[in-house]
Amino acid sequence: MAIPDAFLDELVERSDIVDVVSQYVQLTKKGGNLFGLCPFHNEKTPSFSVSPDKQIYHCFGCGKGGGVISFIMSIENLSFPDAVRFLADKNGMTVPEESADQEIPRQRKRMLELNREAARWFYACLNGPGGAKAAAYLDKRGITRKTANRFGLGAAPEGWDNLLKAMREKGFTQDELLAAGLVTAGQRRKESGTRSVYDKFRDRLIFPVIDIRGEVLGFSGRALNDDQDPKYLNSPETLVFSKRRTLFGMNLAKNTKRSSILLVEGNIDVVTLHQAGFDNAVATMGTALTTEQTRLISRYAKEIVICYDNDPPGKKATERALDLLKNSEFTVRVLKLPDRIVDGKAVKIDADDFIRLRGSDAFEQLLSGSGGGMEFRLGELRDKYDLTDDMQRLEYLRAVCTMLAEIASPVEREVWCSRAAAGCGVTADALKQEVERQRKRNLKNSRKQYERSLTRPTRNAQPQEKKLRYDDIRSAVAEEGVIRLLLLDPGMIQECSLEAEEFTSPVLRRLYEDLRRRQKEGRSVTPSALAAGMEEGEAALLTELLNKPESGGQARETLRDYTDVIRQEKIMKSGDLQEIARLMRKKNKLD
Repeated sequence: MAIPDAFLDELVERSDIVDVVSQYVQLTKKGGNLFGLCPFHNEKTPSFSVSPDKQIYHCFGCGKGGGVISFIMSIENLSFPDAVRFLADKNGMTVPEESADQEIPRQRKRMLELNREAARWFYACLNGPGGAKAAAYLDKRGITRKTANRFGLGAAPEGWDNLLKAMREKGFTQDELLAAGLVTAGQRRKESGTRSVYDKFRDRLIFPVIDIRGEVLGFSGRALNDDQDPKYLNSPETLVFSKRRTLFGMNLAKNTKRSSILLVEGNIDVVTLHQAGFDNAVATMGTALTTEQTRLISRYAKEIVICYDNDPPGKKATERALDLLKNSEFTVRVLKLPDRIVDGKAVKIDADDFIRLRGSDAFEQLLSGSGGGMEFRLGELRDKYDLTDDMQRLEYLRAVCTMLAEIASPVEREVWCSRAAAGCGVTADALKQEVERQRKRNLKNSRKQYERSLTRPTRNAQPQEKKLRYDDIRSAVAEEGVIRLLLLDPGMIQECSLEAEEFTSPVLRRLYEDLRRRQKEGRSVTPSALAAGMEEGEAALLTELLNKPESGGQARETLRDYTDVIRQEKIMKSGDLQEIARLMRKKNKLD
């Protein structure tokens, strides 16, 4: 049985969207709405709008929109039922459900319980005979037992099914262990048709991945032998674990007194840095920095310091992170680790190596002197060219102009023009003039693209989500107008003579049907109530059409005009020559 409609209506009514969104986004009142930086994409200029009257949100940048439930679904990465429960808990309400509706939440809860028990087992192993190798590894890396306990570190002993047996004794099934990614199924045996099942993590140091609420989402295992591959082994994607949305160490870093979040590559780096006093360190889970992870960081800090390894993969990851953060609200700095000289040769080191070799004071000096993203990019670009060669110097300056032309602030451009020109045999003024020419070319190209887009009204009228695209643009625009008018003045719902079958857009037809049904049943017909039961793309379409201008002064006349357009389009598409001729005669008379 689905969650009762009456309960959803009451939940939406109790959950003021301004109060809910304000817990995640800093909002400023502008006119009748509130605006802030969108939590769903990176931006510097606020385009995220919250309407207290309509109880909806809409981002004019990325197009996301909906009501309070869809906001919680997106921001917390929850399913619809879980988002309802989340809001219900906040409002002291109990969701009326039957057992069938509880299956996925029950599985999630069970998986979290299993992960917690597995984390306790790994932790106990670290302090027992089976954890001797992992304990020796921690000693070798200079990680104290106090730090290991703080992170809940554990050990997966050698053997094939130690964890499997231990968890089955706790009452968990083999299928549950497989779903959580704690065990792996081997090849199917020909003779019996069965598969062997064995522990995923064996002979490894275990890092539990804990979210900001303290739940164990998954695990990362570090190899204890050089011949083990891969060096780091992570839990697979599960009901509770997503690498894109997770940062190792964020559960601790969220409490830092430092103003920034320090982004490093490995789990060991995070542990070592925290032990050295840098409790703002976090690491991605074997993937490049993602938008979802930046949203998580934005709740706790507005400055990111990137401290990836100074080898080619680390530099590439830094470039990708800078690209992702280029137009965000974050202040971004890059901490470049120096090479270690061994027997006259430069050896690349990571943050963990630097702390152990040079100490926390030296790292603090590096952190204080770390430069911005542009400084890192200019340095990397400069290293690609031989600036003593005139041709290569020209190539370098062209690349610099392209890079600096993207900077919006004139003051910043002037500063970086001076920095880039130094040592290149050109004046800062000459470089600045060339950058300005590049900016004008960029602006001209942007204007051309914009003007071309204005000549494509059909494409502009289409919803952003492809699966919701309209087959009949003219009719669909009128159908949007009908929905908009009825939401502005629900009293006109009964007056509208259109049947749902006359709508050409399936999503707008469902909206119209829902409006009429709600009005007939005496239920709420507010935009937020409608959005509560809609999919993400549909809710965004609803908020998008509500943000289009509409005159309420002659609403009934406008409604009749929209109705005429819808019916005219139906006649024109019908192929009935007699009806088409009659319609054309009527239009000619009106003209």
